[in-house]
Amino acid sequence: QVQLLESGGGSVQAGGSLRLSCATSIYAYSSCIMAWFRQAPGKEREGIAAIDLYGTTMYGESVKGRFVISKDNEKNSLCLQMNSLKPEDTAMYYCAAECRGLWRLNLIASRYNNWGQGTQVTVSS
Repeated sequence: QVQLLESGGGSVQAGGSLRLSCATSIYAYSSCIMAWFRQAPGKEREGIAAIDLYGTTMYGESVKGRFVISKDNEKNSLCLQMNSLKPEDTAMYYCAAECRGLWRLNLIASRYNNWGQGTQVTVSS
């Protein structure tokens, strides 16, 4: 059972930055694909960034150029640096992992079978 625990959420003004972390039980160099998703009230879960074993990354259009996903292999954690935040970035942010080797790098929620409990990010204008 993969364990994922997000932290780092909070409230920030538009234009500010936040850094989310996801502590994992996944061995640093495993073949898991890891990703960040977010979900705002009344909206579908949106894939925003993913990273594979080799450090290859993928971003959703809404965050491209503003957010950076990375892995800290020494700490077995996944990070999301969020810059130039906008009110529309307000959502619950989730860490996810796919470790079955079924998929290439992707941002499709149904393809991930391990999820954290989420951390809230609120951006005020």
